[in-house]
Amino acid sequence: MAALRTALHGRLLQALPFSFRSLRCASSFKAADLTVERCTECKPKPDPSTLVFGKQFSDHMLTINWSEKDGWEVPQIKPFQNLSLHPATSALHYSIELFEGMKAFRGVDNHIRLFRPMMNMDRMHRSADRSCLPLFDKGEMLECIKKLLEVEQEWVPHSLSSSLYIRPTFIATEPSLGVSPPGRAMIFVIISPVGPYFATGSFNPVSLLADPAFVRAWKGGVGAYKMGGNYGPTISVQKEAVKRGCQQVLWLYGEQEEITEVGTMNLFIYWTNEQGEKELVTPPLDGIILPGVTRQSLLDLARGWGEFKVTERKLNMKDLLGALESGRVMEVFGAGTACVVCPVGSLLYKDKTYEVPMQQDGPDLAKRFFKELTDIQYGRTPSDWAPLVV
Repeated sequence: MAALRTALHGRLLQALPFSFRSLRCASSFKAADLTVERCTECKPKPDPSTLVFGKQFSDHMLTINWSEKDGWEVPQIKPFQNLSLHPATSALHYSIELFEGMKAFRGVDNHIRLFRPMMNMDRMHRSADRSCLPLFDKGEMLECIKKLLEVEQEWVPHSLSSSLYIRPTFIATEPSLGVSPPGRAMIFVIISPVGPYFATGSFNPVSLLADPAFVRAWKGGVGAYKMGGNYGPTISVQKEAVKRGCQQVLWLYGEQEEITEVGTMNLFIYWTNEQGEKELVTPPLDGIILPGVTRQSLLDLARGWGEFKVTERKLNMKDLLGALESGRVMEVFGAGTACVVCPVGSLLYKDKTYEVPMQQDGPDLAKRFFKELTDIQYGRTPSDWAPLVV
């Protein structure tokens, strides 16, 4: 099926006007051409201890425009400002858009680092291709983001418990109500100093609602791409979870009730499997699951340790409930850029609450992952995963 979808996607592109196909794949913008217009008055930097997620923004932003007629324009760093969009902008009507989520960290040595940024650029490029938005050079995109960070370096919190969230966004700006590939588009990047993602703190266990009536993504859809359309429709389900006394949603799929993601995070289970082996397991990247940077990093770390089996395979609710009831589950946790690692304390399924075992001093493996990742991000452990930017 995947090969068929790829072939059909290719035929669709071939059926498009030659000018669109050629310009969509034309040479990219260049970071060396970037221009900078600085603010005349900069805002005071917030106290890191007061930061919440995604509510405060820096003084500058990056914008790069594209048109079918002229191709990519020169990248611009300019004062943070509202966008001016035509009311018929296709991103507003048909969700022809995507975004990324990545972070910069001020290390113990006062240097600023990004965490595996090319993985974000790869994912952004894949999402652009699936969205019929113009393609770009991933390396040049990253260099533009680095230049924005150089300008805004004082917005990276002087704190080892806060970070700078980076939101690259790509929207179709075509002023037309026709459902068709856009002739205009814009990349913009905004940045926000952030504290913990969850109001309860950075490492408190969350409760989950598992209800097969709600589906996040499906086979043949776009669950593997970071598009806004995957997120907006989940808000009402999140509200339903809160009504039922839970904090997040455990997303299930299909007749077998496959476990997919948890909230906006990838899911991990650490258990003793039916063969008696200690195993860390997560659902596979089968088109439903978003290929998270943190997800891949946990898999890479665990495989490097070589202390237990690490597996990507399908799981269903029957597997998880059976393991919980037989006492084989040691930890369940989510992983993502915003929260890093978030333990799961319980889940509600068909009006019954299942408690996830928790050691007296907390989930050992999740804590170990959290420490190893943050040691890399803040420069306590040297790693090529976190290259210096400033």
